[in-house]
Amino acid sequence: MNYTLILLTDLLLFQTVSSQTTLAHIIASSSKRNGTVRFVTLSATSTSTNEVREVIKQAQNELRLFKRKTVLFIDEIHRFNKSQQDTFLPHVECGTVTLIGATTENPSFQVNSALLSRCRVIVLERLSVEAMGSILNRAVDALGIRVVPVVNGEDDRLASAAHQSEPQVYIEQKALDTIAHLCDGDARAGLNGLQLAVQARVAAHRAGMPDPSRDAPHILIQEDHVKEGLQRSHILYDKAGEEHYNCISALHKSLRGSHENAALYWLGRMLEGGEDPLYVARRLVRFASEDIGLADPAALPQAVSAFQACHFIGMPECEVILAQCVVYLARAPKSVDVYKAYSNVKACLRNHRGPLPPVPLHLRNAPTRLMKDLGYAKGYKYNPAFSSAVEQEYLPEELRGMNFFTWTPTDQ
Repeated sequence: MNYTLILLTDLLLFQTVSSQTTLAHIIASSSKRNGTVRFVTLSATSTSTNEVREVIKQAQNELRLFKRKTVLFIDEIHRFNKSQQDTFLPHVECGTVTLIGATTENPSFQVNSALLSRCRVIVLERLSVEAMGSILNRAVDALGIRVVPVVNGEDDRLASAAHQSEPQVYIEQKALDTIAHLCDGDARAGLNGLQLAVQARVAAHRAGMPDPSRDAPHILIQEDHVKEGLQRSHILYDKAGEEHYNCISALHKSLRGSHENAALYWLGRMLEGGEDPLYVARRLVRFASEDIGLADPAALPQAVSAFQACHFIGMPECEVILAQCVVYLARAPKSVDVYKAYSNVKACLRNHRGPLPPVPLHLRNAPTRLMKDLGYAKGYKYNPAFSSAVEQEYLPEELRGMNFFTWTPTDQ
């Protein structure tokens, strides 16, 4: 997900690396053409607060002396802490600078709330497969690479290039389609993948030519070469960012809805994206108690066993263990009675006014003579000594008759 935050007093914040910087360059070029705006670029990864103050001071001088506004682009603005972000607030409000902030993180968590409240957030979505195809086609045209259908043998169009002094580079349409699908809507990743595939094939071709003076045969880039050029999972997954929480939330909700196929999918999204399997296993242990509970008491041992197995053998062998656990939990009957009851207990304790009620004397332990003389454990009925149910109070006097499974907190 890419975010662009636009302050009503002219603050912008974006989210993707390629889209945000590209948009910033477009704004910069437009500003330079009309000459009425000064464009300054800073990166939060290498800029100090003093440098920001110096830029703002220059912006004040430009506005006062030349009536020229300053557009300040901050790349990776989420790298500034909250106090550093406060530096911008008064100058943005009074119009000294037009702030453009680029971030790959969710601004709800990473941008100061005071600054965010004055922003307009624009989300830059991933490019569609069709859009990626257009970008890749323009790239191969610019490089002089010819696109051909899938080649099973020696094609006449390829053979005709055998008499050229320099090899003609061809790429199968299927290979381009593969890049468009695997880059996950990131144009930079797609173009880098194409470049790596071309460079690798050209280098292999030159290394395999015994006599460079002879006619150069063609170079054909196929789907396997593209996958080799990418050399990484095509699943984009930020283990420390928003997608991490989105996917684990989707897994939890799919399990709760007993949708085993969706649960397996979200599990795969996380594991194939590089998520720590022990993190997933811990979440499954929690789910087994929170959402299944006593409806299937075997669910918790199943989840704990999966966690232990993942700890023992690690990835990739433990992925099937997690998959087995996920399917079991999805198919298991669900109950949140215990979870709700304990939540009510916490609410009861937190909402209690005054001193907490004492433990009833008959429930207290009496290891010493003094405690026995004070009445500790007096009147306690030892349940195994009775053949029938024992009438005995276990809650404090003011909570007698309380049923946390049905009670609803009234003052939270």
